Amino acid sequence: MQRIMPNAAVEDEKTFLRRVRPQHWKSPVPRSSYDLLIVGGGPAGLAAAESAARLGFSVALVERNRLGGNSLNVGSVPSKALIRTAHVCSTIRGAEDFGALAPGEVALDFSKVMARMRRILTRISAYNSVDDLTTLGVDIFFGDARFESTDALVVGSTRLRFEKALIATGARPKTPDIPGLEQTGYRTSATIFEMETPPKRLAVIGGGPLGCELAQAFCRLGAHVTIVQDEPKFLPREERDAAEILSRSMARDGVEIRLNTAVVGARREGGDKILETVDSGVKNDVHADEIVLCVGRAANVEGLDLEIAGVSFEAVQGIKVDDFLCSSNPRVYAAGDVCGELKFTNAAQTSARIAVRNALVDARQRYDDTLTPWCTFCDPEIAHIGLHVWEARRQSIPIKSFTVMMHDVDRAITEGEDTGFVKIHTAEGTDRILGATIVASRASELINEMAVIMNAGIGMEALAEMVHTYPAQSEAIMLAAQAYRYSTSSRFNAR
Repeated sequence: MQRIMPNAAVEDEKTFLRRVRPQHWKSPVPRSSYDLLIVGGGPAGLAAAESAARLGFSVALVERNRLGGNSLNVGSVPSKALIRTAHVCSTIRGAEDFGALAPGEVALDFSKVMARMRRILTRISAYNSVDDLTTLGVDIFFGDARFESTDALVVGSTRLRFEKALIATGARPKTPDIPGLEQTGYRTSATIFEMETPPKRLAVIGGGPLGCELAQAFCRLGAHVTIVQDEPKFLPREERDAAEILSRSMARDGVEIRLNTAVVGARREGGDKILETVDSGVKNDVHADEIVLCVGRAANVEGLDLEIAGVSFEAVQGIKVDDFLCSSNPRVYAAGDVCGELKFTNAAQTSARIAVRNALVDARQRYDDTLTPWCTFCDPEIAHIGLHVWEARRQSIPIKSFTVMMHDVDRAITEGEDTGFVKIHTAEGTDRILGATIVASRASELINEMAVIMNAGIGMEALAEMVHTYPAQSEAIMLAAQAYRYSTSSRFNAR
């Protein structure tokens, strides 16, 4: 069935495609050799192209699909647009708590939700466009790339030579080997935003950040959502108290979370998609209209003929690089999801810029993702930077944490957003900050203050003296630093 869109939506989509994958794109005549040849036009590839071009180097970029990569097309941007709509729906339902009377049950026009998402993609695509790159002097080639030697690759029938290359092909959603899943049908983070109608029942396989974000969003949009997680822990990478707060929040929204539950099969019955699960030997079925897979990501290395280029790699983890992001071929570097453990847009962009400097100006800068902040964009948000407590213990680093609960922060109270905490970890016996976890409605913003503080090497003593706006949720960071100084105060919890 052909999708029919209003005229405005059609124009948005035309503009979007014109920017990220023009229909009649004519590849330029290639140079005899490029200073830097980039494979992949996602966040890492785009950051690398801009960085190298602005340094005055000749740059070519090869993209097999659309510029912007997962982040723009099927990842961060569309998901955050959907999450915002879900948050608005939740706010309206709770309006009476603020003395505002909402007019009955919240009704959802899903076509308008998706139209808004497309408008946002179109607007942001202006900063990921072919026009931007060509203005910088970057040669763009659309098509599948494969190496034919250690210093050349081909795109279709076009041969491109390079002095240095950067592989930035990103990653794709993993698909678990579940009997009957292919026949039953499923969606991934790459296809869920293609839905034209919202599911009444959604089954999410995987309890990581993406699974949680989509589960809570669709629940708030009116779906009955079940998360099935085969591990005993929810958000296993995060601090346990942070994960527990989010788990309780999602349960209040109506999300059903099944931990320690394995999916052993899938089938169709009538219009239902059914997951066959086992929990402690007990079999149960989860009925849904849609199934979405959120079980991690695998590096995009297939079809590149990396063996010919002399580049070592693993099928799932991706390209093997050293601390300087150089592969086993000294001409070839890698950045972003194709080689990194932290598969986030900011990590991809940062690693790409470092790789460019190392490849082209011999900067010899090590890439360290320890001070890369990240966030799970649920309600409340969970953000983190630096070491977790469990990581410090594993490394035998004595650590002490100072915690301020958001219900002790005036602005959080006035906003009705007093769930969560700010927790700052220090090396025991010093004021040196090793890491921080923030659970709050605006944790994604608050964590950036911690990123500046930690990158600048500012300790808790100096942080305690930094005057913050009042009232503001960021005051919790200052209060945590003061807790370091005055740990006996009853207002604070230091441990």
